Amino acid sequence: MSFLNIAFPATAAVPMAEVAISSIVASVRPLLGLGLFASMFVVFKPLLTGIAQALKLIVAPKKTREEKTAIRNLRNALTIRRIANDFDRSSPNMAAELRALAARG
Repeated sequence: MSFLNIAFPATAAVPMAEVAISSIVASVRPLLGLGLFASMFVVFKPLLTGIAQALKLIVAPKKTREEKTAIRNLRNALTIRRIANDFDRSSPNMAAELRALAARG
């Protein structure tokens, strides 16, 4: 310590203040960036959801009404056949009728 530090204490405190301010700025800077990113996300949320929906349709397009009906009919026929297999030992006539019904569908 010199005599000038006693005479001019502000000049001795400046380097310490610079260190304190730079550490505060360094800790606040990521929070400001995160806040900016969050606000941009809120502002552009409709655009981002539209882009996400478009990408989803590119990957897995919607099925037509005929495709949905065909899938439903196939699922029903498989269900009826499974039930027919369950009735195979206890009631063979019922199982045969169910298989015939599944074959028509």
